[in-house]
Amino acid sequence: MKDQLIASFTAVYGRAPEIITRAPGRIEFIGNHTDYNGGTVLGAAVDRGVWVAVAANAEPRRRFHSAYSGETVELPVGEPKAQEGKASWTNYPQGVLAALPAFGLKAPQGFDYLAMSDLPAGAGLSSSAAIELASALAFLGLTGETADRETVVKIGKHAENHFVGVPCGILDQGVSGFGRADHLVFIDCRGPRFETVPMPTGTHFWIFNTHTKHALVDGMYAARNKACVDAAKTLGVSLLVEADADALEAGRAKLSDESYRRAKHVIEEIARVESTVEALAAGDLKAVGSLLTASHRSSQYLFENSTEELDLLVDTLTATPGVYGARLTGGGFGGAVMALTDGGFNDETAAKVAAAYRAKYGASPDVLHMRAGDGAAVL
Repeated sequence: MKDQLIASFTAVYGRAPEIITRAPGRIEFIGNHTDYNGGTVLGAAVDRGVWVAVAANAEPRRRFHSAYSGETVELPVGEPKAQEGKASWTNYPQGVLAALPAFGLKAPQGFDYLAMSDLPAGAGLSSSAAIELASALAFLGLTGETADRETVVKIGKHAENHFVGVPCGILDQGVSGFGRADHLVFIDCRGPRFETVPMPTGTHFWIFNTHTKHALVDGMYAARNKACVDAAKTLGVSLLVEADADALEAGRAKLSDESYRRAKHVIEEIARVESTVEALAAGDLKAVGSLLTASHRSSQYLFENSTEELDLLVDTLTATPGVYGARLTGGGFGGAVMALTDGGFNDETAAKVAAAYRAKYGASPDVLHMRAGDGAAVL
């Protein structure tokens, strides 16, 4: 991919790039919508991601080229301005440019930029966080400034929250930034605090991407965020992580049915993350799988961010030998399902799952066999 990136950059701009960075996508292992509620979450950086190449230019312009679309967007140096339509993908690197001064860092002036990805967009693997972190490292390289890993992660989150307009927590950027091969990333979002947790030997991630709608900016994600904020306020806490099951039941009469169900999902999901860490440490993969599937059922019935297509995949996978558990991964409302499997689950098994989906919906999901990989880096 690196050679391909250099060749593409040279073809577009007539010279080689000065800096090359890469940041991985991520699997949300468990901890659905817990991050912005101050809770805990487990994720894994995957072995696919977004690559960025940059070089400074002496002109008052910033050129952004997408290898995916083949189009170049040229914007003037100065205050970043959100774009619409085909150019809207530039809002992720532009959001990073806008965020840098908030962390006491300079934004580069004129430059040429090219992004390339082997991460499927819209699959719940957070290509957005990957391009944000890869861009942050590239822009820091251009200005010669340095920032620690936690700051780079926070820059990406700031870009998503304040420029792109998605009120996400720190899960996506944190996992992409702190990923480690063959490990999960544990995040206590109140700190935030980041740790890595070894994956049990012989386990595998399989992703089934439905290609169904997965657009977080359209309001569904924001609506869930608001419901959680409102529920916390009604329960008399600043974040739902500060409420437990007893507090929720004590305050149930003051909550709407919808707010109660949203809060119940989050509070129980935070508890499931803790139980999953304990089960992983004990090597109890059966328990881990049960917790993963319970997480999905909570998303399905309480948080209502699943879809019929995702539910079918989970139903099919959990009835398939070799699968410990399965759940939607990412914000929901479409996208992908993750299955944790043993080594006996193979391409043939995955094809049978895809065939069951195709029989129902007339189209096959993309099937991706992934490993936990390393986090964002300058190459």
